[in-house]
Amino acid sequence: MSQAQCTDASHPTRPCRGLRHPAQRQRPQLLVFDQLGIPDAGTQVPAGGVKPGESLHDTVLREVAEETGLTDISVVSEIATEQKPHPETCQPRHTTYFHVRARADTSDSWRHSVTGTGQDSELQFSCRFVALPLLTHLADHQDAQLHRINPGWTTGAHHKP
Repeated sequence: MSQAQCTDASHPTRPCRGLRHPAQRQRPQLLVFDQLGIPDAGTQVPAGGVKPGESLHDTVLREVAEETGLTDISVVSEIATEQKPHPETCQPRHTTYFHVRARADTSDSWRHSVTGTGQDSELQFSCRFVALPLLTHLADHQDAQLHRINPGWTTGAHHKP
């Protein structure tokens, strides 16, 4: 990883509990968040930089915990990597996407104060799970690799009920 910036983006999903509507078809869900008070940031998935000496696996777990408060998660797989300029700095950026699973009994939505020492420290995030496929793209097209987990998760794809 010789890029000036090395980031990861995780795609935490969980099985839909379906407890309220057991007759409906269960659909997978994606963990997303919005920054409270900063609507221009758009809806995002947890992501962040790799610390020196830190593995990508550990980075994913740390970033999800820092940005959402979820600590009882597991990495399912690495799904893709891409290189493109950072949307704000235009500096080279190497992004590795991961499929991460959260517990089925995780709350549907919550607010979280970002922890850690990075630039997001103390920001307030509104976290929630949304059904897949997404209807619109996430900020910086962070959803672009979802089809690698399941082709039906492509943003804008329609499932028949």
